[in-house]
Amino acid sequence: MAALRMDVPLMDVPLIDGLGHNLGPPLEDDELPEWQIGDLFVTYCWKRAHRAAWKASRDVALYRLERAEKLGLTYEEYTLEILERGRNLQKEDCERIEAIKLARAMR
Repeated sequence: MAALRMDVPLMDVPLIDGLGHNLGPPLEDDELPEWQIGDLFVTYCWKRAHRAAWKASRDVALYRLERAEKLGLTYEEYTLEILERGRNLQKEDCERIEAIKLARAMR
């Protein structure tokens, strides 16, 4: 794992896994025991934050599921869009919705 140095401009930090990598530890690395992946405390914090981001109350989960079904998306796709963009998708966001469906079809 590359350490983020504060004295180096972020533009000069090499990309590890391509665009959008935030230099955090891998969240799903089944090949190594958890205690061998980078800094133990950083890994713990990232995994805890990942779980917390996906945790929702029953009412919120049902609301998201209903909205996702209306737009033709899965719960995970809809929730990920909220987590990434900070806003709920609307019917007017048809270009973004189609891009998500296309990405799903290509997987």
